[in-house]
Amino acid sequence: MDTTLPKRILIVDDEAGFTRLLKLTLEGTKRYIVKEENDGSQAIFAARSFHPDLVLLDIVMPKMDGGDVARQISGDPTLKETKIIFLTAIVSQKEAGAGGIGGFPFMAKPVSLAALTDMIEKTLQPPAE
Repeated sequence: MDTTLPKRILIVDDEAGFTRLLKLTLEGTKRYIVKEENDGSQAIFAARSFHPDLVLLDIVMPKMDGGDVARQISGDPTLKETKIIFLTAIVSQKEAGAGGIGGFPFMAKPVSLAALTDMIEKTLQPPAE
């Protein structure tokens, strides 16, 4: 029996329909507790109150883009260990090759549940010693 606690995921994307669907889908796996934030400028406050293990972060958003949000989260002493995965429609996996964006892994939208959960689990894995 798996006794591990569900991982906490914050989704930051200005498309409310996308975040809602993704939240329901991820929570349906019973492996995650998910919070949505549709305003990039509020993401740091949502992260501070929710304390996510991982942030799924859109890049292009009004008010504050994903790169700025990632810098805020990484620069916050209470959140600096939080993992980030960019989700974007502006760059395809093929265009970027195997690299990440700003040192963070990314996935191109649209993304399948299987590929996303695989990336989430891989990103949340503790580093090998």
